[in-house]
Amino acid sequence: MVARRWMVTGGAGYVGSHVVRALRSSGRQVVVVDDLSTGVASRLPPEVELLHGSVTDANFLTECLQFASPTGVLHVAAKKSPTESVSDPLLYARENVGGVVALLEAVCATRGSRLVFSSSCSVYGTPGSELVDEDAPKVPDSPYGESKLYGEQLLAAAARAYQLGVISLRYFNVVGAAEPDLADTGAYNLVPLAFQALRAGADLGVFGGDYPTADGTCVRDYVDVEDVADAHVRAVEALERRSVLEVYNVGRGEGSSVLEVLDAIRGVTGATLGYEMLPRRPGDPARVVGAVGRIATDLGWRARRDLVDMVTSAWRAEQKRRDW
Repeated sequence: MVARRWMVTGGAGYVGSHVVRALRSSGRQVVVVDDLSTGVASRLPPEVELLHGSVTDANFLTECLQFASPTGVLHVAAKKSPTESVSDPLLYARENVGGVVALLEAVCATRGSRLVFSSSCSVYGTPGSELVDEDAPKVPDSPYGESKLYGEQLLAAAARAYQLGVISLRYFNVVGAAEPDLADTGAYNLVPLAFQALRAGADLGVFGGDYPTADGTCVRDYVDVEDVADAHVRAVEALERRSVLEVYNVGRGEGSSVLEVLDAIRGVTGATLGYEMLPRRPGDPARVVGAVGRIATDLGWRARRDLVDMVTSAWRAEQKRRDW
């Protein structure tokens, strides 16, 4: 039996490279599309072909699909900072919305039929409930969240119009690393920012200590990157069985505040990590924690790693990547 092949946009990025790894472990072939603006080619194993170009270029994507003839596409490529999106909303419109439009044009031109979309819990904005499920109101607080919501809506409309199978995965806050070379090097995520502060011997800036939460700092649902990658494999398996149009939260269903994450980092590293309380950042809701029953019921997926597990894997990768 010939192994199925999937194309991963953004496959040289942090989450994307873990998705590639999980797909390869499941016995599938993979081809990656990435412009390497934030991705790193060395994250990919030698047997995975990298097609270098922009996901906003429909002609390029059409050529990629014609070359690879994949079973389907996992669209992971995107800009992902709510704060940056507030200062440069046009960038997020061009990259995130434009990328979905270009990909759909290419998929339709090549008669593709399966798409997995990397969405975000940012589509919910500031939820009015302790746990937010997939049917909750979508009122994004940032252009980033708006770009992901419009991507979902456009993909759903295209699925109905062109008979596509589409699964959108709303990630919560992704942490951890399967290997040192796959570590999160992003400048916007809490754990790598904390590691930067430890390296510099500096206090970490904490944005906002006056939120309506137990300790005043933002509460998020943190989920391990390997669990997130496994959720993509479950989505791929579902689309290979039949054409569906679904949206799923990908989280643990448990919230941790910024200060609780810092406590976990201190416990794992054994290091002293101070912090400086700063004003709130634009686009940051107080609490976002996902209800995750739907993906468990439909796809049989549950997160297996807790906060200490994911901080531990991220710290191991950080130690191996750098001379501490």
